[in-house]
Order: sequence, then C-alpha cells, then structure tokens
Amino acid sequence: MGLFNFIKSAGRLIGLGSHDAVQDESKPAPPPPAAEAIRTEMERLGLPAQGMDVRVEGDTVRISGAAPDAATREKLILAAGNVAGIAKVEETISTAVASAPEPVFYTVAKGDTLSAIAKQHYGNANKYQAIFEANQPMLKDPDKIYPGQVLRIPPQP
Repeated sequence: MGLFNFIKSAGRLIGLGSHDAVQDESKPAPPPPAAEAIRTEMERLGLPAQGMDVRVEGDTVRISGAAPDAATREKLILAAGNVAGIAKVEETISTAVASAPEPVFYTVAKGDTLSAIAKQHYGNANKYQAIFEANQPMLKDPDKIYPGQVLRIPPQP
C-alpha cells in the first residue's frame, strides 16, 4: 500500500466537460471530482480502470485492484493524483511482479523542463525522452508540463 501526495490546486479539471490543466495556487482548489469522473479519466487515457475500485473521500482518492505491471500501477496513481482538487492517492494495487521497486515521482516546479529534470535525475539532459515516454499517455507534448504536476521518473535508461 502506498500513500502519495499531490498539489491540490494543480491538475486537470475533469468532470466539467474540460480536460485543461490548472495550476493557479492563488485561487482555491476546485472541489474533488466524483470517483466515476476519475475512473473515466483513467479510461480516457487508455489505462485499465475496469476492475479498479476507485473511491473519493474528501481530497483523497483510494484505488484498489490489480494492474498488469508496475508502470501501469504508477500511471494509475498519477492519473488520479494529477487531478485538480485531489491532494492524496492511497493505493492498494497489486501487480504480477510482487517485488517491483518503489516508484520515483517528481513534482514539477516553476521553470522546470523535461531536459532539466533528466539532467537532475540521470546526469544527462538528452535523456528527457525517457521521462516523456514513461508519462504517456498523460503527457502529449514534452514541452507541456506545468508546476505542481507529478511525473514518473523511470529507472535510468
């Protein structure tokens, strides 16, 4: 089981007919969306939401079920947590490989680029593509990340 923290005022606006990202910390965070809206977001991203139990309690999402692998598990966590109004994701998602390493997540700061993040984690800015690919389908463009967004950092390529 894992508990992961997110920035409540940053993330995608879902359940309102829009999938735009917001990150204005000067305004109050929107209310958390319903569990069904989060499950729909997972499906929109092509993630296996069927068989996942998704519950929203206050600003916390609780997810349980089984994922085919650790990468999918991490993407499910990020899909739920990178939603405006969500501050925490508590998960009990099992995977076929029981001894998967603990995920490495990074919260984007103002001015960050994928190249700068790659330089920090891998020592080579040119390895930004590994981070971009590890965060698809949530990321559509390597130049479109925003402060407060949480990214998955895969093992060094």
